[in-house]
Order: sequence, then C-alpha cells, then structure tokens
Amino acid sequence: MSIQWFPGHMHLTRKAIGERIKDIDVVIEMLDARLPGSSANPLLAELTSGRPTLKVVNKQDMADPERTALWLAHYNAQAKTQAIALDASVTAPARAIIAACHELAPNRGGMVKPMRVLICGIPNVGKSTLINTLLGKRSAKTGDEAGVTRNEQRLALADDFYLYDTPGMLWPRIVVPESGYNLAASGAVGRNAYDDQEVALELLVKLKTAYPALVEARYQLGWTLAQMASTPEEDLLEAIGRKRGALSGGAQVNGQKAAELVIADFRSTSLGLITLETPAEFLRWLAAGEKIDAERTLRKGEGKPKPRNRRKR
Repeated sequence: MSIQWFPGHMHLTRKAIGERIKDIDVVIEMLDARLPGSSANPLLAELTSGRPTLKVVNKQDMADPERTALWLAHYNAQAKTQAIALDASVTAPARAIIAACHELAPNRGGMVKPMRVLICGIPNVGKSTLINTLLGKRSAKTGDEAGVTRNEQRLALADDFYLYDTPGMLWPRIVVPESGYNLAASGAVGRNAYDDQEVALELLVKLKTAYPALVEARYQLGWTLAQMASTPEEDLLEAIGRKRGALSGGAQVNGQKAAELVIADFRSTSLGLITLETPAEFLRWLAAGEKIDAERTLRKGEGKPKPRNRRKR
C-alpha cells in the first residue's frame, strides 16, 4: 500500500510559499526527530530557491538521542544549512533559533533591514507550539491532529524579526514507501489515508530490529531478543494484542485494536525514545524510491500515443 495525503489546502500552501519566498531571508524547516528524513519536504528546495535553511529537529525529547546526533551531523554538513535539535515547549533552546537565523543571514537585522523568516514543515510537527513558546503566549492554534493551521500568519518575534507561519504541507506524491508508513505512524497524515494494521506491522518491523529490548520491556512477552528479531511482525502483533487484552469474541485477537495500541504506544513514547530511521537508511530508501518512480514515469510516458505528423498542405 502506498500512503498519500495531499488535501486541497496544501495546494494553496504550496502557492503561498512560492509567492512569499521572494521576500524571505531564512527558511526554517521543522522536522520530526523520530523521522527526520521522512519529515523533510522535498518540495522546499524547489520552492525556496536555495535560501539559507535552518533545520529544526523538533521533539528531540521523544527520539533516540544517538540517532538525533547522526541527523544533526548529516544536515550540518550541507551547504547553507544549520541544524539544531529541541523540544518546542522548552523556552531556552527555542530562543536559539533567532541566533541561528542571524548566523545564516548576518547582513539582516535592524529596522532598516529586518529579518524575514519563513517557518514551514509537515502537519503536526510542532510549529504552532514552537511559535507560542517563542512569543510567550498562545498566538497559534495547536493540536495533535494533522492540519490544524490553515492560513499564513505574520508574527513579530522582535521589532526587527518577522516570522511567517504557513500551514503544514506534505508533498503531492510520496515516492518512498517507508516514509509514508513513518509519517502515518507519527500522526502527520490524515486518518483516512492509511490502514492502522499495515502501519503497525511496518512499525513493528523497525522496532523488532532496532529496539527489541524496548518492545520486550513494554509488552513483557517473555521472549529473548533473538526471538523478537526473528519473529514475523504479524505474529508479534498478535502476541502483543493477546498480552494486552485486545481481543474479540471467542478470545481471538482483534488486529485493529492491537494495531491502534502499538501506534499509540509509539506516539506517546510509552515504548521509549525511538527514531525510525538513520541518515544512511533513509538515503537508501530514497535512492530506491526515486529509481522506481523514474521507471514508473518512463513507462507512463511510453504508454502515451505518439502525436501524428500532420501532412503539409
């Protein structure tokens, strides 16, 4: 199954970014620390015309700190880019954003040349929470549902620092299947765009490989780590459902309830601090996805009827 979610208001956001970027000095892209590669919007490089970029790896308090360090090094190695990790509800790290923007655009500042910053990111990544923290008041709507912010907002963080907030935006087609599942697991896509059981199974594939001890600690299955890693994810989901009482009539495991339980445990960090991808893993997924997408585009082009040559009169 390919997970896709691009409702109508995201087309408007894409257009708004394209129009606004002409007046922008720095672009802040907020990423989810649990899936930094999958939550990075590939459209932004095209839309933002090579502007200096600050990658804010948000929700670090929910992610694996060792993997967060790998992602920071990955992004900081890129040209015209800085990356910092934070928890958007913590005031001190959030304030570091202003300093980082001035480093990326040192010639901006003061009333004559105020800093103009565009902040963007996928739905439910924490932009509104961060903005409220920066302003010290509740100015932006927040929520745990994708698509809360719907309109662009201009906010003054200082007399010479303007922040333009845009609604959360995914991209028209997700070409990396693993990213689609990771985005769904994190809550970045609408509920009608995915099947809970498929997402939970893909989530368990990653958990039993990278974090088997956390799975055992949470669900107390009595399995060895080797047994955990070698067990098919379908059997693992059934065992979790049975252990946690996600049952239907006749003591049968209810797959839907078990899937919802696993996803909820991941989102709430009840399973522990988890990051679903490393930079190396994501780059492999991306290369494979782009290759398949290119082949698909080629086949689609070959299937079109060739235009007939018109005879000259």
